[in-house]
Amino acid sequence: MGKLKSLAKDTAIYGVSSILGRFLNWCLVPLYTITFAQAEYGVVTFVYSVVAVVLIVLTYGMETGFFRFANHDRWKDPMEVYSTSLFSLAFTSTVFVLLVAAFIEPVSRWMECAGHESYVMMMAVCVALDAFLALPFSYLRYRKRPVRFAAIRLVNIGVNIGLNLFFILLCPWLMKAAPGSVDWFYRPDFGIGYIFLANLIASVVNFVMMIPELRGFKWRFNTRLLGEMLRYSAPLLIFGIAGIMNQTIDKILYPTLAAGSGDAMSGLGIYGANYKIAIVMVMFIQAFRFAYEPFIFARDKDEGENRVRVYADAMKYFVLFSLLIFLGVMFYLDIIKYFISPRYFSGLKVVPVVMLAELFFGIFFNLSVWYKITDRTIWGAWFSIFGLSITLALNCLLVPRIGYMGCAWAAFFSYGAMMLASYFVGRARYPIPYPVGRILSYCAIAAVLYVIGMYCLTSSEIVNGILRFFLLAGFVLLIARREGIPLPQRHKSVSK
Repeated sequence: MGKLKSLAKDTAIYGVSSILGRFLNWCLVPLYTITFAQAEYGVVTFVYSVVAVVLIVLTYGMETGFFRFANHDRWKDPMEVYSTSLFSLAFTSTVFVLLVAAFIEPVSRWMECAGHESYVMMMAVCVALDAFLALPFSYLRYRKRPVRFAAIRLVNIGVNIGLNLFFILLCPWLMKAAPGSVDWFYRPDFGIGYIFLANLIASVVNFVMMIPELRGFKWRFNTRLLGEMLRYSAPLLIFGIAGIMNQTIDKILYPTLAAGSGDAMSGLGIYGANYKIAIVMVMFIQAFRFAYEPFIFARDKDEGENRVRVYADAMKYFVLFSLLIFLGVMFYLDIIKYFISPRYFSGLKVVPVVMLAELFFGIFFNLSVWYKITDRTIWGAWFSIFGLSITLALNCLLVPRIGYMGCAWAAFFSYGAMMLASYFVGRARYPIPYPVGRILSYCAIAAVLYVIGMYCLTSSEIVNGILRFFLLAGFVLLIARREGIPLPQRHKSVSK
């Protein structure tokens, strides 16, 4: 239990940067949806979907590879692993930027940014910096410095949000009130380009803050070590590409698949905005992931049954917290929906489907422990390719018929299939005693509460809100009772 508490503590600290940070970025969604037309926001959604895939390619599994080899008995000096990885990422990131610059016009046309090549160039430099900095961030996790990790992330997020507000809100106001103060650098027709510019400046600030993690050790490049790391990480690259494609291919393909149903970029903008509401589940999974990878490789040195029991308990508590998040978002969606403009409300129906899909993906990530610690990472690639094939097939089948709801259902079935495949293969190859019966019972209870909270309603929103609060509170109390979790109690003063 002590080790689980350590995992929970680190998850909470990483969550400060991941959950709070994404929440703050999430708060920019109403600004974007109010300021920009649906089609313009569709371009933003498309560009960031492509960027997400490119970032995975440019890190090519080196984060997990670093954790594995830094903890490996064969390599006594973790700093040699670190510096070799840094050299590799620096080289590939630089080559990427040069290639984009050389082919900027066709790349810009493909990314729906024809005539705005600067948008693409800014994001190319931004994603190259982020790929390189993935290793220093992993190094902070390896050294168990979650506070510095969170602080740098929060500064990055603060700069990004501050610049978004400056460029999108303050500068247009100043152009009317005092044009001389901003017209020397601000161009109103640059539009969504200011979103990308803010992101680039924030990444540069991140790089400057990370300089201490790039100094104070001897830089070495070990070709043999790099070869072994690449062999270990290659399946993770396939895993990562297929995984991120599962999350983004719907948005990348949507303009093509929905071309015959009107303004495809507007539909993509609506889907992208409502997908952001479901980001709460993604935030929790990301925070958990930051803490879980170093945790599982550190536990790999433990003995026998105690190790696998910790993995099983981690899965149980992950599912419990995810169910609470799902119920909380769905019960109060009538309030949360105002984070986007009412022009986008037609897409709210995707939220529960996407959130359940992300829950399946989080369970799949937890299940990945068996092939990561046994160096059978090729299985991660097979599962991801399997899921991607389902995603592609269902998007091609459903999107032309039901629009962006087809994207949501494709994610649901794809992640569900990956989760089940990983569970059954892992049970045969590296058995972990997951409390499946108990987990399924909690899922059933959450489903019943969901039906009551969403469909057994009165005409009063206040009464409905109170009912949902007691349903959530009852679920928490049930979990605490069944799992033996002590709840905070108010201490009574004793008079002498």
